[in-house]
Amino acid sequence: MNEQTILSLIRSDQWMMDILHVVNTLNLPDWWICAGFIRSKIWDSLHLYKNRTPLPDIDVIYFDPTNLRESVEKDLEEQLRILFPDIPWSVKNEARMHIRNGVKPYLSSTDAISKFPETATAIGVKIDDNDQLQLTAPYGFHDVVNLIVKPTPFIVETKEGKRLYEVRRINKNWNVIWPQLKVYSIDELDD
Repeated sequence: MNEQTILSLIRSDQWMMDILHVVNTLNLPDWWICAGFIRSKIWDSLHLYKNRTPLPDIDVIYFDPTNLRESVEKDLEEQLRILFPDIPWSVKNEARMHIRNGVKPYLSSTDAISKFPETATAIGVKIDDNDQLQLTAPYGFHDVVNLIVKPTPFIVETKEGKRLYEVRRINKNWNVIWPQLKVYSIDELDD
């Protein structure tokens, strides 16, 4: 599986395309749908699942340093709920998320994605102005398509980041859903 295969998987999934088109109507700056939306599709496909694994949310991110009010994100979630009511929307302006995360300001949405906890989750998709799918994957596609879960280089820079990764690794319990995954602990990577 490679980038073109991933794009084909998404293109052939009408539900995913509908969601992408709905988010595109918001005309958000530097927007992406990221994380589990794509990762779960890839893992479901590699596990030959016929049914979609339920998602706890659909992560929509954008980058707008001119308006950092959290209320704008909530308004956008409500607009999306009106357009697509059965989706658990989560909208975040990555231009303000560094404040919540206690790190240096992000430079763009892709920069923010590079700070996600796992390399397999650090992936995004959107539709461009020509109605073409685009992917961003700061760490490439190797880990996600090879069913590898490991922390991003950014997350292992601090004790807090390592702790966050370990908590997610345990709480997400992804091996129960996708048993072919190889989920690495911090200790396994330090060896």
